[in-house]
Formats: sequence, C-alpha cells, structure tokens
Amino acid sequence: MGEIEDVFSGPASGLPALLSSKAVLTRRTARYRRTARDRPAAVEEAPVKHLAGYAPFAVFCEGRVVPADQLASDVAMLLEFIRSNIGTISGDAGLSEAATIFVGNVIAAMRPEAHWTVMADGSREVGARGMMITVDRLVDGLREADDGMVAGLLTHLMEWAADEPDGPALPELRPVPMGQLIEPFVRPELSSHEYRDAEGQAVDYGNRWGVDSPPENSYSVETHVGRFEGLHKVARALIEYLESAYDVDVSWDPAHAADVSTNTGEVIDVARLTPRDPFAAPLTFVLTGYQGVVVHAGALHDSPFPICGCDACDETAESEASRMEELVLGVAAGGYGERYPVGRKKWAEYALSAADGSGSRSGSGPWGATPAQLAAAEERLQAVPDGWRPWPLKRSGTSTRVAGPGPA
Repeated sequence: MGEIEDVFSGPASGLPALLSSKAVLTRRTARYRRTARDRPAAVEEAPVKHLAGYAPFAVFCEGRVVPADQLASDVAMLLEFIRSNIGTISGDAGLSEAATIFVGNVIAAMRPEAHWTVMADGSREVGARGMMITVDRLVDGLREADDGMVAGLLTHLMEWAADEPDGPALPELRPVPMGQLIEPFVRPELSSHEYRDAEGQAVDYGNRWGVDSPPENSYSVETHVGRFEGLHKVARALIEYLESAYDVDVSWDPAHAADVSTNTGEVIDVARLTPRDPFAAPLTFVLTGYQGVVVHAGALHDSPFPICGCDACDETAESEASRMEELVLGVAAGGYGERYPVGRKKWAEYALSAADGSGSRSGSGPWGATPAQLAAAEERLQAVPDGWRPWPLKRSGTSTRVAGPGPA
C-alpha cells in the first residue's frame, strides 16, 4: 500500500474480526439509521478512524483524473463520483471493497469522535453515538438508490457532521454476577405451532431470509402474529422469578400502564416491580393484546417485544424472549444505566449489560415521552449518574404483592 494510503490523518490500520456483511442501501430503502433502537454490542477494540485497504480505489480515482484527497474532503462529490462509475466499481469485488472502505474513512473524518466499529454480527459501522451508518455493500446500494435516497443520506451526514457533540458516553456498567442468586431463571417451555404461507408451504420463522434482504412485499405485512403468544408466559414467569429472588414489591394494576410512553394498544395485564432500594431501577410489564409485552425500565425507557412483528423482521417468540430476559435480568443485576438530557438536542440514552456478561446493548433518541415524564426522569436520574444499583436480594418475608389479580 505504501504512501498511497495517506489520504486521511493518522496511520492506516486494520479492523479485527471482519465477518459477514449486510447492505446499507437496498432496493428502495436507505438503511442509514439513528441509534434510537436497541442494537447489538460492538466488539470491544480500540477505535479506528483510518482503515487500511482503499489503495485500489485511490489508484482508480487517479486514473479518472480525480485526486482521491479531493474526494476525501467532499462527501457529495464522492457519492456522485461512485454513482457515475458504478458499473466499473461494482463489477470488481476488490475495487468495490476499497471504495466502501474509502467512503467509511470519509465518514469517520467528518466528526472528531467518529470511528469504525465491528458489530456482533460482523457488519461494519462508521460514526458516533448520534449516527451510525452500516457501510458494508454500500457501493451495491448506491447502484440501486435513486436521487432522493442519496440526497437523504447526504442530508443526514451533513446535519450529523455539523451538530454539537453530545458529551461523553455512559460509563461502563458492570453487573452483579448471577452466581450470587440461588437459582438462575429458567424459561418456561413454549408451545410449538406450524405456520404456512399462501402456497401452503411451512414457514420457518427466524430463518426465512438467510443472508438475503427480505422481499419488498414482506414489509408491513403481519401474517402470523400469533407466533408471539408465548411472550406473555415468559413475562409472567420473569415476574414470578424476580419476586422470589429479590427484595421487591409487586403491584398488579392497570393504572401502571401510564408508566409506558409507547403506544401499546389493548392492555391485558400490567405489573410494576419496585425494588426496595430507591437507587435500583423499577420495571413495569405491560402485556398487550398483540400477544406482545412492553417493558418500561428505570425512569424513561420502553422496550417492546417484539419491536416489529412484520414478516420482513422474521422474529420469533424465542428470539424476543431472549431479548426480554436479557433486559429484565440485566436491570435486576445492576447492569443498566440511563441519562437525560444529553447534548443540545436533549436526547435520552440507555446502556445495558447482560447479567451473565454475555453481551451489552445501548440506544439513544428522543422517543415519545411526555414533557412531564422527561422532567421527572431528569430529576430522578441525577441520583444515579453511574447507573442503577443491583436489586437487593430477597430476605425471608420481604416481598409484597399489591392490588390486582396477578398472573392468570
């Protein structure tokens, strides 16, 4: 590579654990995204701003009499250059990969805290907490993207680059080891049903699309929402487990649904669990008529299970139960932190570490809380700037059940 990979500041370096890739722009959908939803934990490595491997693209630019350093300083020109040469670039796998790395480096240079990240599924993202962009197969996406999609991506990039920094990230959260508990949580057995498509073929939910993108006609289509019915059973089992293991008050009351700012639709049952430590995060479970569950954790954040039940998302009761268990058990173990407000835009953030140390996730965004909920959250979170405490373990006779019918 030599001196040709000196377009960006600092020495070019590599990324570990580069596994499989997924598209950022596919068909009619631009997959740039704000980090407002849960996302899998990144592989823990030193931040990389200048990724090696773009030399073939720099040589290609020089051959087109367009200096690579000029494209590096003008992202709009860069995207237009790639689109105008898309046939040649995408027809050469090595050149396409080099172009992808070059674009990622340009994005990383747009903000001082931006960097490359390898996600748990092997995909590569570039950005910072306010905006993370999946860059793998970006060149192929630009081939299919229309002018409006590219303009939208460019607008998001420029707004993100000009925005004020939101401040330091949440501190690392270290949960209490689950070994302190007498018995670990055991998920109840979920019933198995066979679902068939319009042609009568069995649908293998959770494995429908493989490495391919879902077909366009699968988005916003909910064929078999009954596949999530086991989530109510898991939620009730979690409540029972927490009540038996921790010093916590359990209140079954439909009025507690007001804790949740997410639109839940029909409410079947609601339980609020309040640990007997004011610096430990409470949990509210809302069981919905959709066969789903919304869990409100701590002061501000709602997590729906499933996030989306459409055919494209391809989730199952088992996969959503795993996410719910990670959240609930992580909160109880002390692996949960929140803060609000963050930065000029007053975003809310959360960070979660799994109780068994198997992973972590985080998110940020405005979400849908009311001004009153935000004000209350800001006041309460001032007392736990480093994250919520672990729930106190149960002492004999300390758990209290209040109101409501409880589990069915």
